[in-house]
Amino acid sequence: MAIHYHCRHCGTNIGSLDRLSVHSESLGLHKLTEEERQEMVSYTGNGDIHIKSICEDCQEALERNPDFHQHDYLIH
Repeated sequence: MAIHYHCRHCGTNIGSLDRLSVHSESLGLHKLTEEERQEMVSYTGNGDIHIKSICEDCQEALERNPDFHQHDYLIH
């Protein structure tokens, strides 16, 4: 099982954790609402977990340009 983090705004691969056995509490997933979990977390048939997060570049762009929050996807 691997955990893959991708930016929800630009699709960039933020990073992966391979061959780990972790509980959702250690990832903080238990703090998400059911709606947030549906939107941000997906599972593949081989047991991998894909988590949508935000990369540093998109976070910085959103801080500089708050009107970008209205867009689902950013290109940088």
